[in-house]
Amino acid sequence: IHSFYYDNTPIPIEENHVQTSQITSRDIDRQNFPHYFLKEISESPNSVEKTLENKIKFLTESNFFTTSFDETIFPKTLEDDFKNNRIKKVYCIGQGTAGIAAQGCADLLNFYLGDKGIDIRALKSSELSGFNIIEKENAENAMTNTLVVAISQSGTTTDTNRTIDMVKGCGAKTIAIVNRRDSDLTFKTDGVLYTSSGRDIEMSVASTKAFYSQIAAGAILGLHIASIAQTRSSEFITEQINEILGLPDKMRIILGMKEQIKESAFSLAISKDYWATVGSGSNKTSADEIRIKLSELCYKTISSDFIEDKKHIDLSSEPLIIICAAGTRESVLGDIIKDTAIFHAHKATPVVITTIGEDRFDIYAKDVFKIPDTKEHFAPILNTLVGHLWGYYAALAINEASRFMYEGRNQVQDLLDEYTATGHDVYEVLLEKRFRETIAQFYNKFSKKRRQGKFPAVMGLDIVANITLLLKYLSGRLPVSDFEIDFETKGTPSNMLNTFFDNIGQAINTMARPVDAIKHQAKTVTVGTSRIIEKFEGIIFDELLANDIQLSQITNKNVLVIKNLQEVISNVKGAFLYRISGLSMLGDVTPETKIKIVNKTGALRNEHSRVEIDTRLKGTKNIIVREGNVYIGKGRKDNKNILVIPGISSNHATPNIIEYILSLNISFKISSEVPLLKKIKALGGKYNRLKDWILETDNIKWDDKYLNLVEVETLFGDTAEKVVEKIIAKIK
Repeated sequence: IHSFYYDNTPIPIEENHVQTSQITSRDIDRQNFPHYFLKEISESPNSVEKTLENKIKFLTESNFFTTSFDETIFPKTLEDDFKNNRIKKVYCIGQGTAGIAAQGCADLLNFYLGDKGIDIRALKSSELSGFNIIEKENAENAMTNTLVVAISQSGTTTDTNRTIDMVKGCGAKTIAIVNRRDSDLTFKTDGVLYTSSGRDIEMSVASTKAFYSQIAAGAILGLHIASIAQTRSSEFITEQINEILGLPDKMRIILGMKEQIKESAFSLAISKDYWATVGSGSNKTSADEIRIKLSELCYKTISSDFIEDKKHIDLSSEPLIIICAAGTRESVLGDIIKDTAIFHAHKATPVVITTIGEDRFDIYAKDVFKIPDTKEHFAPILNTLVGHLWGYYAALAINEASRFMYEGRNQVQDLLDEYTATGHDVYEVLLEKRFRETIAQFYNKFSKKRRQGKFPAVMGLDIVANITLLLKYLSGRLPVSDFEIDFETKGTPSNMLNTFFDNIGQAINTMARPVDAIKHQAKTVTVGTSRIIEKFEGIIFDELLANDIQLSQITNKNVLVIKNLQEVISNVKGAFLYRISGLSMLGDVTPETKIKIVNKTGALRNEHSRVEIDTRLKGTKNIIVREGNVYIGKGRKDNKNILVIPGISSNHATPNIIEYILSLNISFKISSEVPLLKKIKALGGKYNRLKDWILETDNIKWDDKYLNLVEVETLFGDTAEKVVEKIIAKIK
């Protein structure tokens, strides 16, 4: 490995500079699961078990369990502080799902240490740093009586890490509950308690198994402190550890209820527009976390309330209410049943999570999920698991409507492509019996789904009405003269088709729920940081925009390739824009794959393309679609200099599938206009091939200046073999 500064000064590479990736192919293998989310939630019992490994031990002489933390988890100085009653406050902090886990951990610590007189609270990291750090003289000692437990999946959340820096500056003791070894947070805290193995990778943006493990870690931490502070007996600690050890098997029982949960979600997610989650006591944590996952997966704003409060808030919306009741003590459970009856009486749709054997909800709830019993303070793990699964299947139910529209659109588009390939004019197409029958069949299926309530409200009344009208116009059931009244544009075939594709495209995007990815959200959210965004400009990027291809439709690698190639191109003479259809959902070429020209510009405006006669995808364009790379060279038939750029679909239902190819007829700059370094950058991998092949030639040592011996057009337009031949001829 060789490394250089920009001025070609060598950078010495030492052994300690070589790093090994912490992620393996096993971590990102989705196996046979349709989504990473389902894979990861199915792994959650194992994650909880791994979190407990080596954290507890059995004392054979007393038949008791006890916690087992070394000083990397719980430093000796912190142990002394608890033994001597110097810790008066414990703050559990986090953001997002970790913030909800902090709430659950604080409840556990209060249960275990409640008699100790310690103020234990859960706070968002930003709330602690913004409003709860004491500002006074000698601030470095202001929080010496405080333990801050920071919870984070990634260990890189800016708000949490910054808060830890601030409280340490005030003398607070700190412990991290975190998933990633060697992440930023692990170097900031006094102790680190890893969830799972410390490298339990989550590919889905919507985190699941980390939450359960964080609660389990908080429980073990609380029991360890209770043992040190002597607030709980050995019998009590053993009973609690036995309960924790039983949680993974109870989670597996819930995972076995997937079909029942799926049936409920598919039945209710589409029909109910307003959703809410409710829980009381420890189960308010369940409600809050389920709310987060439902909103992430289904793109909804959802309220989370205490059960007793709900009847005073928004029953007027007649919402779907997920009630977290499993594990609730009997003295409160009776009131929850009464509240559920009130929800039912006000035409809300209760979905209840309760314990096996509890039948009193059955007459009031639309669906009841009966799960294994557990202690009240561990109930958030089991209740939340049900809610996470329900949210997953709810997202799939919404996405089903998007897929129906997507398949219908493709059917119409493929038929249009077929007619175009045989020379039909668009006016002729709309009069063809087969075209009208295809539209009529789609209309019948669409109308049936609409009547059955299979489209979510998020689709919008306008879109539903527009598509209904458009299908009637295209099937010839309405007079074309009325089209302008409905859509404010003339009822020409092109206008009708364009309006149809615009509306159905909106419907697809509005209802698409990709599950593993979340709109406007990244896996690691470094809240509070600012990033410099480079603006890409130049003649090639201008051509992309002119053909309505956004930068987001170009892969990151290809954006950089284009940026570098732009430096050797003097101008664009003209362009062909092609549309690719019939690829598989994985983006693979199939026998049904077709290529169609959709736009011509500049000097190519009056040129004919092979695809106007033969719509099969083949040759260079086939290679580009299969490999996804930018191509620069010469046209095989006309010998023109071309730059060909693949553009991926902007449709959420078909991410990362190539939908467009932009072929540009270009001119190259003369060699003296392009600095040598820019030539090298623009050549990319071709530079190494040129260098290696010339070095194989006897008595020739490589010099980058050899690139200046041939014209730019030769350097980029010819194959590497031909360029090498011409360079060697110049040298000799």
